[in-house]
Amino acid sequence: MFKKYLSLLLIGVLLNLALTGVVRAETREEKEARFTEKVKKGIATLGTGEQARIEVRLRDKTKLKGYIKSAGETSFTVVDAKTGAETVVPYTEPRQIKGNNLSTGAKIAIGLAILAGVLALLLFFENYG
Repeated sequence: MFKKYLSLLLIGVLLNLALTGVVRAETREEKEARFTEKVKKGIATLGTGEQARIEVRLRDKTKLKGYIKSAGETSFTVVDAKTGAETVVPYTEPRQIKGNNLSTGAKIAIGLAILAGVLALLLFFENYG
């Protein structure tokens, strides 16, 4: 009887160890550092110039809308398209970022789709017109 209970106990312990996940506790500073890196990568992906449209909501509830003029190691510069005012934003300040920029691959795909549509129309009208 003792062996039976011991076996059940060992099976329960092994199942508990096998099925529980590892929980990683992060400090607030680690979360902020990870978010800062995410913001930095996002800004690098958008690029700079007037085509790199962006909307930024800062931690103090300020909203910026315009394009990214430049991006450095610790901050990036947003230029308001209407007024031309430049605002330097540290990577630690944004709470939310929305970027509007198509990648080169997306632009190529759109161009090829338009070209294929035009060719299909030309072939259609040539055969049935």
